[in-house]
Amino acid sequence: MKDYYQILGVPKAATEAEIKTAFRKLAHQHHPDKAGGNNDKFKEINEAYQVLGNQEKRAQYDRFGSAYQNNAGGQGAGANGFGGFDFSQGGQGFNINMDDLGEMFGGFGDIFGFGGGRQQQRQQRGADLQTVVQLNFREAMFGCDKEVRLKKPTACSDCRGSGAQIGYEPETCTVCHGSGRVVKTQRTILGNMQVQTTCDHCGGQGKIITHPCPRCHGQGIVNEQTTLTVKIPAGIADGETMRVSGQGEASPRSGQAGDLYLQIRVGADDYFVREGYNLRVNVPISFSQAVLGAKIEIRTVDGPVDLKIPEGTISGKILILKNKGVPILNGHGRGDQLVEVEIKVPKSLNRQQKKVLEELKEQGL
Repeated sequence: MKDYYQILGVPKAATEAEIKTAFRKLAHQHHPDKAGGNNDKFKEINEAYQVLGNQEKRAQYDRFGSAYQNNAGGQGAGANGFGGFDFSQGGQGFNINMDDLGEMFGGFGDIFGFGGGRQQQRQQRGADLQTVVQLNFREAMFGCDKEVRLKKPTACSDCRGSGAQIGYEPETCTVCHGSGRVVKTQRTILGNMQVQTTCDHCGGQGKIITHPCPRCHGQGIVNEQTTLTVKIPAGIADGETMRVSGQGEASPRSGQAGDLYLQIRVGADDYFVREGYNLRVNVPISFSQAVLGAKIEIRTVDGPVDLKIPEGTISGKILILKNKGVPILNGHGRGDQLVEVEIKVPKSLNRQQKKVLEELKEQGL
């Protein structure tokens, strides 16, 4: 009797996820196409997983052991029917879970046809597009509606993306019967394998265009100049990327469209400097304002406000205006405005000013 739990290196109480993880790790390690791979070990690992990875078969195995296929009418790991594939070779074959192998061996999946259904879906999706959107400082601060113009493949308006001439409908492919896939037998290092591949007759579409649309020539798409309005959220920063779902290239014959990615570029402002969600400004003050304190008017993105300069303020001191910064992207609240004061030193003084300073100097100021 084979101990399938020992083969996969898991305890009898292992969860379904733990069994699947152990299988993937061992299958990847012992795959015959990898250096140091072991074909017999690979078959044994797969045999164990086909049983333990199935709740019904696992329950039978736990009750009857590896000979459970002879009891209760059960089917063993060497029986046909896993995932609809039969790899038997004179009764000494094995079965493979195609979905699991398709996820693990991406490159091998292309060769052997693992996960063919998912590959077909990816091929039907339109390509993603990328373009640059230029914003000025205030547009990025408070958000805006921005027009984006680009030339891209779009669904043909004459046939509504079907590819068929008006008055005609696409016909079901007689080879794959509309599934877009056919079953073929391939000879591989693992033996003869029945795999699902894309139907060559219809190109995986499942439909045949007998009367193509004159405008798009049966493709269902045409290249057109497109203008769309995109809502730019408040607080977006230079260098960020926005994804606009379904606004990429259209897919032939009414397939899923790709996405549009917007690369955001924000122009600099002549007064405000953005630091995350804060805004920094530099404000010059006089020597007397720094020493005696003052109230001055400064600019904010919301308009002018009064700012109190405390007595004895030194050059370079940061004063903070709460909630006068950048709106938090996709959140609540705003950053602050950081006001850095800079004491202006006059380049020239009149006679009276000099006299006053001389008197202050004598007093130690």
